Amino acid sequence: MDQKLLSEKFKTLKCCVIIPTYNNYKTLQQVIEGVLVYTEDVIIVNDGSTDATSEILVRFPQIQQIHLSQNKGKGNALRQGFKHAESLGYRYAITIDSDGQHFPEDIPTFIEALENETNKEVLLIGSRNMTQHGVPKKSSFGNKFSNFWFWVETGIRLQDTQSGFRLYPLFAMKKLKFYTKKFEFEIEAIVKAAWSGIEVKNIPIQIHYELENRVSHFRPFKDFTRISILNTWLVLVTFLYIKPRNILRKLKKKGLKRFIMEDFLGSDDSAEKKAFSIALGVFIGLSPLWGFHTIVVIFLALLFNLNKVIAFAFSNVSLPPFIPLILYFSLKLGSWLLGENFVLSMSEIDPSLELVKYLKSYIVGSFVLSVSAALFCGLLGYLFLTLFERKKILDNG
Repeated sequence: MDQKLLSEKFKTLKCCVIIPTYNNYKTLQQVIEGVLVYTEDVIIVNDGSTDATSEILVRFPQIQQIHLSQNKGKGNALRQGFKHAESLGYRYAITIDSDGQHFPEDIPTFIEALENETNKEVLLIGSRNMTQHGVPKKSSFGNKFSNFWFWVETGIRLQDTQSGFRLYPLFAMKKLKFYTKKFEFEIEAIVKAAWSGIEVKNIPIQIHYELENRVSHFRPFKDFTRISILNTWLVLVTFLYIKPRNILRKLKKKGLKRFIMEDFLGSDDSAEKKAFSIALGVFIGLSPLWGFHTIVVIFLALLFNLNKVIAFAFSNVSLPPFIPLILYFSLKLGSWLLGENFVLSMSEIDPSLELVKYLKSYIVGSFVLSVSAALFCGLLGYLFLTLFERKKILDNG
């Protein structure tokens, strides 16, 4: 792409390049000069560097500069850069590391990809070839680890979730709240972007690991621990709030009739998979896992590759109006199986019942009821779905 044309596209798209830097004076000048070939819409965030960084930046008065008095982490530097970019009217920001591992020559790739997107609320992550010669094993492992948890938290499969070479849609992300300030911010940013409906995608980029002057400030133990803690929190939020929210939104948007026709009857999943999803939902919904039904059913649906929407829908047999009924039959069944005398009537059963007195009977009865009901509903669902699919084939000729 012609450099002049590319510079104009930066203006049209209201895009800038943000370079966070901390003690990378050996590679910083080369990175800045490489970026300036394509655009002068550049923001440097000097994250409290104690080397010759300030002396280098004096040579580039034409670009925006933010000098932080203390080093507070890459995440904080990026957040400061985003705020400044928004105040200047930019809608997008390409971030590139200052350690020299990224090629400024890939900047046009981001601009072209953005132009080709119909959905402009998109976050693009440069995808590195992690199998090439020179890539450290710890980096390859860390990327696979991050990719897996990103999939668990968002349902999106990416090849690279750790690359710092990205294009952020600032106008779409300014409404999101972030809490992390170090390397883990780049994980928090893409997960919350995906949760909010921003499309997160990979585009291929080059990578250079065998640089003499490259200095990485990633601390394997401390930063990996931070990332692990963040992922633990994000997974909990995913299963306790995000997944149920998304399914309920889907149900609300479609309505019960459309949900049954499209997600239940019209889904491309096999009758067996749908039946297992029904059985899982009923089993968890009737099991004595009060307070954890949602997180467990969605986790198991993901683990066994079942239909999450169907499993979640059928787990709602434990909605509040049905709880007294479930408690009563669980206690009645458990007492009968254990040969105990159960004297409470249906009118005396409510969620505040002191189950400790009847704990053994309740747990036994609850699991027997949940297994029996799951088998019955699963088999019934399988028969119904099989007949429906046969009828559909006959109707289609």
